[in-house]
Amino acid sequence: MQTRIDCTVVTCNIHEPSDSTLLWDAVRVITRILTQPRDETGLSFSFSDYTPKAKRTMLAIRNAKNMETRKSLYPELLKITQKVVGYAGHVIHLLQNATLPYRVALREDLKRIVSLSHRVMDQTARRVLHGEAVPAEEKVVSLFEPHTDIIKKDRRETLYGHKICLSVGRSNLVTDCIVLEGNPADVTLVEEMLHRHDQIYGRYPLKVAMDGGFASKKNLRFAKSNHVKDVCFAKKRGLTTDQMCRSDYVYKKLRRFRAGIESAISWLKRCFGLDRCTWKSHLSFQSYVWASIVSANLLTLARSQK
Repeated sequence: MQTRIDCTVVTCNIHEPSDSTLLWDAVRVITRILTQPRDETGLSFSFSDYTPKAKRTMLAIRNAKNMETRKSLYPELLKITQKVVGYAGHVIHLLQNATLPYRVALREDLKRIVSLSHRVMDQTARRVLHGEAVPAEEKVVSLFEPHTDIIKKDRRETLYGHKICLSVGRSNLVTDCIVLEGNPADVTLVEEMLHRHDQIYGRYPLKVAMDGGFASKKNLRFAKSNHVKDVCFAKKRGLTTDQMCRSDYVYKKLRRFRAGIESAISWLKRCFGLDRCTWKSHLSFQSYVWASIVSANLLTLARSQK
């Protein structure tokens, strides 16, 4: 059995995040919740609607001609957001002893939005006002899909979603997939993917082909110690052909075999929607990824029966 392994990114269904748009999201979402009909909530409280002012300030920040002007507008937007979050905190306090299902759901929804809003305000103040570099793992890039990771692909582009790692067989049948947390380097995934192959199929593959990002002497030793006869890294990274494969012919054949996973990933994205997940929540994200893969595998199996 031979397999090929590669990673790709599935993006979440969110808009391009920026500090100003995230603050605007917090204001409009909380206001929308608080302006629900009073006869449904049974609550009596008053508050000011700051959404027009927040939207004007957000647009002024986006259209500012220079960083100095943009920075001077952020304190006003932060102040508006803080006021609206304060209103939400007041309602949460009113609902702290609620037992009716609708009120409990309203309280928990507000708690979630308020918690995320505080994180957005904190990261905005740190990044914009104080010039601090906020680590990617601490950032919130969406109030609606807070599980979203920031995936920076070398010096090319920044994507917002989750990185997945795929194993694909000779027939383009996807034999395994994992949805990863954060943005781990490819080189750290080899042992896990080979272990999973052993757990699922009862043995390690005889031949493995991977991109150069997976290459390391440690990974090669691990694969060889588990009776993988030939290991092909598309870029050698200081390794020799003799160390990886039994011959130069086998190495070249596996390198051509590895290139086929690029077409498999492209096919999954173009035809089965794997480029962008349109389902909400992290659990649904994983379900969406596997739904795309299972659909592709069923079509591959159906074609093989002709």
